[in-house]
Amino acid sequence: MKNKVWQEMRSLSKIELEAKLRDIEEELFRFKFKHSSTPIKNPLTIRITKRTIAKIKTLLKEKENEKE
Repeated sequence: MKNKVWQEMRSLSKIELEAKLRDIEEELFRFKFKHSSTPIKNPLTIRITKRTIAKIKTLLKEKENEKE
């Protein structure tokens, strides 16, 4: 993820991050489903989406630890 996008994501609230996480997980499901029936043009989008999910989960965990 580019540094600018990463900084924007860090500034989001926990609720906004959770909503974004749900959207991206849904997008990943659609990519996987589409890829199982017919190969998608760029299969790297699945990998990139998984990494984005991991980064969002990391940010959520950091925000959770800040409160403690």
